[in-house]
Amino acid sequence: MNKIVFASSNEHKVSEVRKILGTSFEVLSLRDIGCTEDIPETQDTIEGNAKQKAEYVSKKYGLDCFADDTGLEIDALEGRPGIYSARYGGLERSAEKNMAKVLLELKGNLNRTARFKTVVAFSIKGEMQCFTGITKGTILESPKGSGGFGYDPIFQPEGYSDSFGILDEAIKNNISSRARAVEQFVNYLNALPVK
Repeated sequence: MNKIVFASSNEHKVSEVRKILGTSFEVLSLRDIGCTEDIPETQDTIEGNAKQKAEYVSKKYGLDCFADDTGLEIDALEGRPGIYSARYGGLERSAEKNMAKVLLELKGNLNRTARFKTVVAFSIKGEMQCFTGITKGTILESPKGSGGFGYDPIFQPEGYSDSFGILDEAIKNNISSRARAVEQFVNYLNALPVK
């Protein structure tokens, strides 16, 4: 069985990916390989940060590794918060402060188009493969619902009349940028020759 590392300390995310990949691959978390250090994320794009994390682990531990990075890109804010999505309202990573800052910056702006973007970067045998998922939508005038996390209550995906904060988890898991990127990654993995 092929072993691959998911460059994440979030056991919930690791468990989710294990379910998706089934038994073809053994997915190891950072904890499983004894990686406790902060992995650098110093690039200026979502793709750059995902690549940096995957490459860092792959080179240091000699294992194939994938990493993901997600950001909210708002057209009227020239793509912000982007790579700063988690800490946009301050270093404490508060979803409420992040949303408040976005809503304040968009106040009175009629252009509210935005997208969630996720990149999964996979470092395999020294080569890098990237898979990008995008969910387009608009930023609401105020939060609606309390489900999900991050910017979900103020993001209304295209084709839906509710925010991600209201939409059923099953719908969200089907149309989220992460789901779309992971689906491409899984298709790539399943097409690899079995060793």
